[in-house]
Amino acid sequence: MLDTTPAVLLSHIPIDMPEPEGPLATGLPSDVDQAELRAWIEGKTTLDRESRVNWWEERVARLRVRSAHHEEQLQGAYAELCELGDLAVQEADAPPVQRLQWRIQDGEHALNQSEVALALTEHRLDNLREDA
Repeated sequence: MLDTTPAVLLSHIPIDMPEPEGPLATGLPSDVDQAELRAWIEGKTTLDRESRVNWWEERVARLRVRSAHHEEQLQGAYAELCELGDLAVQEADAPPVQRLQWRIQDGEHALNQSEVALALTEHRLDNLREDA
């Protein structure tokens, strides 16, 4: 038993696979990516222009929410560090201060990744709209 769906098997592309030079499959628009392909296979979208634009707009909206969440979490961690004031510097090797520093580091990374994903997704959406 593979413990997966046929849609996942049909649409799986290894993460380290180079960007394809053409469409993922015959008959698909050349700019369909793996996530959009999977959504189409699962019946969550169709491949007409309007549906594709709507799908990408929803993806942008979800990424904006994710980015805002990461920003909020990071600001909370910065506020906690600021509240510690000089104690954070004096006790930098204390486990609670180290955990807070790790939260900040993880938060900065997550925010950066979500902002990059959002920018790329907005770019894909803009290109799709321009091609109309």
